[in-house]
Amino acid sequence: MTGRIIDSNEDVTEGAAWLASRHPALADALELAGPLPLRRRPDGFAALLNAIIGQQVSTASANAIWARMQEAGLVAPAPVIAAGEDGLRAAGLSRQKIAYALALAEAGIDYDALRHAPDTDVIATLTAVKGIGVWTAEIYAMFALGRADVFAPGDLALQEAARLIFDLPDRPKEKVLRQMAEDWSPWRAVAARLFFTYYRVAKGREGIT
Repeated sequence: MTGRIIDSNEDVTEGAAWLASRHPALADALELAGPLPLRRRPDGFAALLNAIIGQQVSTASANAIWARMQEAGLVAPAPVIAAGEDGLRAAGLSRQKIAYALALAEAGIDYDALRHAPDTDVIATLTAVKGIGVWTAEIYAMFALGRADVFAPGDLALQEAARLIFDLPDRPKEKVLRQMAEDWSPWRAVAARLFFTYYRVAKGREGIT
């Protein structure tokens, strides 16, 4: 069972209302953050490859490399495998990301089946691929698959938002934030949208880094 899927702004609104009704701190955060974004994106091989390319580089660099990959038609498993190391290097990928891209292309993931798999199976399937960590898998589950009850506690922006929202002395570590997020089930992915939005608003107002 996949559980609830977030497909529309109405789903996000429903989840936000549920969170606000049960958690006063989240209600206050929602008032500051305003309407939350849907943030749905296409799923599949290209989405994960794009996420891998974006790891540990600036947005501008990632966008430039992705544009070259698209221009070369390297956005599906077969062309990536056919291009090999030389072709991927020519598109701007580092040695490490070449290895990750080839591992993903050769993984044989059934993306259609993944849409109907339980959250735990989605995370397990994706993290079995070299170059895909828990954070990438959870972000994919939330925003590409629309899973309503997934959170990504390893994200620094979510950690900082939690510190601000709950007036904590320090950013909660991943394990602590994962435990905190259990209180926001079955709408943990809406809580993540709230935290991301709150972080951007607070950063703009207070110069947070």
